[in-house]
Amino acid sequence: MIYSRITGTGGCLPGDPVDNAALIAAHGLDSSDDWIVERTGIRSRHFAPAGTAASDLALVASQRALEAAGCAPNDIDLIVLATSTPDFIFPSTAALLQDKLGITNGAAAFDLQAVCSGFVYALAVADKFIRSGSHKRALVVGAEVFSRILDWQDRGTCVLFGDGAGAIVLEASHGNNGPGIYATALHADGRYRDILAVAGHVSGGQPIGDPFLRMDGQAVFKFAVKVLAEVADEVIRAAGMTADQVDWLVPHQANIRIMQSTAKKLRLPIERCIVTVDRHGNTSAASIPLALDEAVRSGKIGAGDTVLLEGVGGGFTWGAALLKL
Repeated sequence: MIYSRITGTGGCLPGDPVDNAALIAAHGLDSSDDWIVERTGIRSRHFAPAGTAASDLALVASQRALEAAGCAPNDIDLIVLATSTPDFIFPSTAALLQDKLGITNGAAAFDLQAVCSGFVYALAVADKFIRSGSHKRALVVGAEVFSRILDWQDRGTCVLFGDGAGAIVLEASHGNNGPGIYATALHADGRYRDILAVAGHVSGGQPIGDPFLRMDGQAVFKFAVKVLAEVADEVIRAAGMTADQVDWLVPHQANIRIMQSTAKKLRLPIERCIVTVDRHGNTSAASIPLALDEAVRSGKIGAGDTVLLEGVGGGFTWGAALLKL
């Protein structure tokens, strides 16, 4: 049996952190640090400077993941990059990343768009490529510059998001130490497309519709709490395991209350939940690999630990992956 296993992680947060007080002052928002922290758990976030694109952040995160895995760029034969804020309409940000890394071996490279669930989707896709035997070593990336699609006068959304990138190297393993990725599950329901969306597009060289992120916060909260608990239970059962065998929960970093509710439903103590939302904000597809990388590099998550990744995002999309490092 061929399995896939994470062998390296990397992350990138651009610039200096921007705390709530600085964000409020910069945009004259009718808000406060207490209001933001109480409702979201967010205290600061990072924004990419002008001229820095998703592929630039992805490059740094990928280089760090490759170094951690002991791989050279041309050892990679597959790149799956999750983003909702690509550099261009086309070519793909994955292809741009491939060029910046100097990968010249003809590796497959493509973008995947599932918003905040994007990294879990990308991981599940790469896992299936490797399990099929067609590819041996994948670079899986989540990279976002959400600051480019925020309405700075909408206090309900602009305080929530940040920019960043996270990456992992996923390699084929023949199961000598058991599976790396035990199980994945992916879902979507387009009926909920209006509660979290950027509805604009380009036609004839002109922007059409609303170019900014819009969200019904209460509807998103209720939906997220429900489906995250369900999909977590789904992958645990698919792996023939129980929740008490999970060492760490690494959820999408959207809102501390959603994360606390999910952990409670799984009967996991919050101490076993990796939390970076207070310092990163919501970095969409980058949030899970960023949180995973930080936990691995700090020594909190180590080799042999069983880890549950899960995310929910606009579309609506949601998914989870259960794995052993």
